[in-house]
Amino acid sequence: MWGELMNKVRIIMYHYVRELEYSRYPQIKGLEYRLFKEQIEFLCHNFNIITMEELIAAYEESYELPENAALLTFDDGYADHYSYVFPILNDKKIQGSFYIPGKTFTEGKVLDVNKIHFILASGKIDYILEQLYKLLDFYRGKEFDYASNEELFQQYGVMTRFDSKEVNFVKKSLQTVLPERLRNIITNQLFEEIVGVSELEFAKKLYMNRDQIACMKRNGMFIGLHGYDHYWLGNLTEKEAEADIDKALDCMQDYIDSKKWVLNYPYGSFNENVIETIKKRGCCLAMATECRTAMVPADSRYTLPRLDTNDFPPKSKNYRNM
Repeated sequence: MWGELMNKVRIIMYHYVRELEYSRYPQIKGLEYRLFKEQIEFLCHNFNIITMEELIAAYEESYELPENAALLTFDDGYADHYSYVFPILNDKKIQGSFYIPGKTFTEGKVLDVNKIHFILASGKIDYILEQLYKLLDFYRGKEFDYASNEELFQQYGVMTRFDSKEVNFVKKSLQTVLPERLRNIITNQLFEEIVGVSELEFAKKLYMNRDQIACMKRNGMFIGLHGYDHYWLGNLTEKEAEADIDKALDCMQDYIDSKKWVLNYPYGSFNENVIETIKKRGCCLAMATECRTAMVPADSRYTLPRLDTNDFPPKSKNYRNM
């Protein structure tokens, strides 16, 4: 029987990593590059950073995790990961796991989740909320039916760990609350007005391309799936979820082992149908977003919890209690 320390692995979640102070979008919620370097030094001195292959082996009972194990995961396929993250990991000879939505490098389009991020990073929240309310009023009753702005805000304007109630309301409205087609329409209008950059050019700068993904894989980084459209998979019908996963598998076939691949649920959203779908297609592990230390093998291999980069120095020491 493995000891308690041997069972633990702190799976750390990253998104944007960039020189925020000098970027066009200093308000984007990410990790400043210099702080990322400090954090990697801290992790290298205080943890044993494992590979995804080692975590897979631990679930297959052929490998015992070292004491103070940590695993680094990077979501969304950003060019930041190639430009800033990969060189440091490669130099340190440690592995990162990169989860890439298929749409980011196949279509030249910006994911709605990223449009929302950069809308929020490009304008004052009061103005963004005002424009959102105007668009909600414009479309209400013409083709789409939904509650009043006041009722919507009362229900979904809830403060979270990282967002004010106003910011969370904008996110919720444009990610899940409104009908999908209306979400796309309003998000595109807000992006065009507030960010004001060509979507094709924006996508080229925001995401990794095929050559960069292949380069990281050749140099020992692990590449995993993050859906195709970055949908809330748990909110889709069974057929819709299957279609999204199949599309992701198809475009990622050059970067993954089709018989033993890993999924990172977009937004941490899944249900039992999604789990059954990925099992049938060869998924061996799946990452969620419940914020705590993972216990192997007590935690299901298909619902692995993760901690946030903000839970570790130099941002905080929250990891000690999670």
